[in-house]
Amino acid sequence: MLKLKNVSKFYYNKGIIASGITKINLELKMGEFIAITGESGSGKSTLLNVISGLDSYEEGEMYINGKETSHYTEKDFEDYRRKYIANIFQNFNLVNSYTVYQNVELALLLNGYKKRQIKKKVLDIIKQVGLSKFKNTKVSKLSGGQKQRVAIARAMVKETPIIVADEPTGNLDTESAKDIIKILKEVAKNKLVIIVTHNIEQVEEYATRIITMNDGRIIEDRKLKEVNNDIAIKVNKYNKMTLFNKFRLGLRNTFNIKSKFFLLFSVFLFITLALSLEYASFKMTEEESVVIPTNRFFNDLSENRIIIKKADKTAFGAKDYNNIKKIENVDYIVENDIFLDTKINLNRNSISEYVTFSVGMNDISNFKEKVDVGRIPESDNEIVLQTSRKNYYIEENLDEVLNKNFLIEGISGDNIIEQLKIVGIKYNDNDKDYTGKIYMSSEQLEKLRVYVNKMNSKLRTFFNNQYDSYRTIVPSDKVEKGQAIVSDDWNYQVEERSVSGMNIIIEVQNIYYTDELDLEIEDTFSKNSFNRLTGYESFDKYRQAIFVNKEEYESLFNKPSYQSSVYVKNTENIDETVQELENLGMDAKKITDYKKDDISSNQQIVKLIKTIVTVILVIVLFFVSYFIIRIILKSRNIYYTTLRMLGSTYRDVKQILTIELFVNSSIAYIVSLILFSIIKNNIIKFTYLPMLIKYLGIKEYVLIYIILLLISILISRKVSKNLFKDTAINTYNEEV
Repeated sequence: MLKLKNVSKFYYNKGIIASGITKINLELKMGEFIAITGESGSGKSTLLNVISGLDSYEEGEMYINGKETSHYTEKDFEDYRRKYIANIFQNFNLVNSYTVYQNVELALLLNGYKKRQIKKKVLDIIKQVGLSKFKNTKVSKLSGGQKQRVAIARAMVKETPIIVADEPTGNLDTESAKDIIKILKEVAKNKLVIIVTHNIEQVEEYATRIITMNDGRIIEDRKLKEVNNDIAIKVNKYNKMTLFNKFRLGLRNTFNIKSKFFLLFSVFLFITLALSLEYASFKMTEEESVVIPTNRFFNDLSENRIIIKKADKTAFGAKDYNNIKKIENVDYIVENDIFLDTKINLNRNSISEYVTFSVGMNDISNFKEKVDVGRIPESDNEIVLQTSRKNYYIEENLDEVLNKNFLIEGISGDNIIEQLKIVGIKYNDNDKDYTGKIYMSSEQLEKLRVYVNKMNSKLRTFFNNQYDSYRTIVPSDKVEKGQAIVSDDWNYQVEERSVSGMNIIIEVQNIYYTDELDLEIEDTFSKNSFNRLTGYESFDKYRQAIFVNKEEYESLFNKPSYQSSVYVKNTENIDETVQELENLGMDAKKITDYKKDDISSNQQIVKLIKTIVTVILVIVLFFVSYFIIRIILKSRNIYYTTLRMLGSTYRDVKQILTIELFVNSSIAYIVSLILFSIIKNNIIKFTYLPMLIKYLGIKEYVLIYIILLLISILISRKVSKNLFKDTAINTYNEEV
């Protein structure tokens, strides 16, 4: 049956070579019950591992039914173990989370048996080892003797010609050990049984042959009984493990350890949510860049808009506007179009949440349509809001917007008008257009002129032969025209130690004009004189400010218009209108001329960023999830190594693990879909998520699911590869 000729096995550890077995010569036949004994470290377990194909050998030759094995690959030894070898391990190597039935069944599932062939066979073997009443009991609840019986049943059910047992009684009491040896003796009548033991007295009565080892060599080979040498060698032709069996094990492994399931589920849920929200955010950006292209200079990108300036760079006057109105295709003129392209924040602290809109400003007289919700303003403090009907605050919290007072704030957060009431809402023609506008009275717009011009201007001061862009300029009714008041700290900046009577120039610049104030420092304030000289209360806030006359301050920003916008009635004739404006001495340009390049560039940039970030995210998620899942699965390595020792192939292990991870990821995916549905239907309220989730369609969900599947496959492949990088016994020893 088996023949070893001068077989040697060496171990390598940190450059040191140690001999496991040396020049072993043995011939082992069917019907023999062979006991291998010797002191610890004598090489008996190494010999058993070589015989069973769990470990390789470096010298000599091992013959199986007369065939050489020195050329065998790991795959060949896997096939050998499946057909010829059934192992009984000292530490049982059972799956504690499986029942007795499932542990015995496992050997048949791995070796290609179909479901209908398994049940009777397993139950008969369990009965034979006396564990019928424990068939549905988890192995973790059995005694040591009962566990060893399960291990023997698992070995017997394979019906291989050879059974090898490494210290099968080492962890058992005397009575249990005796029962195990009796069972093995019965099995040995028509098989080759080889056991390693320290306690030769336990087996001497039953063994047909005792081999004693020392220092890796056989020092005695004693035959105790004659055996029948005419026993036929019956080798079962095992089929490949069926896909159905792989699914059974994969599903069983998914739920058999709750803590492991929860950890894997959490990892995959995180991956799903991260991918979904990242993809949704870029999808939103991409769609908005395609449908509603942005421009860093212009907020209102209406296609019927023409930007005009006078060719001589001077400000517009009443005569200019009258001439423009005579052009037939002109619908209306926005004289101060800086309002159109300056965004302010419209904010309200509601009971449930903070409501905010970023909007441009328009004159209500130019509102030519009907409101979709509410009414037209009737007083100066009432406004119409125009935005997308899909805006979260409109779609989900309309009651928090309509007929509510809002505070207008600039980008810098400065308070301008305490209360404006939204009494009407107009929806954009395109639901994906999230740009916002408000329509208010011309009187309210006039109040904002100084502030809006200030937002779009740069201020700097010239004092003591130096320019400074960081000084705060503050208007005050207490300061006379042509004069300024500063902190007495300024006195220490000049040699004279007094700045009174010195000049300071305040300069304002923007794309339309440049202006300046040439002022004389009238006085300096201290903490005690601050309120008297400036009219303000907070000394610490304005300690470094320059206080100037309020009228002169406003004159820096209250300027006539240098740029206006013309809105045409018919965009088909817009080019002719541009020509007519140019004939009036205007520099005229359609808004579409400004945004053409931005549309294509925005699309390209968003798509490129989306692709790069998505790829990076998937790679990062893969490696992060791999390391986390590998740590989680570390406790499962012994299980998968045991599958390998029982005859499972690399492909089988990989596919079982893939199914386990795939089921976990699928459950996490389904839970995320349910969570998205709950958020989308406003069962759980979130401010931003509902608007984001709506950008995920079937295509995106399918893509995310495919990515999850690929991550599962790659992780299972990498983990499985590590389990098969060395011999079966070395991999097992590493894990234990």
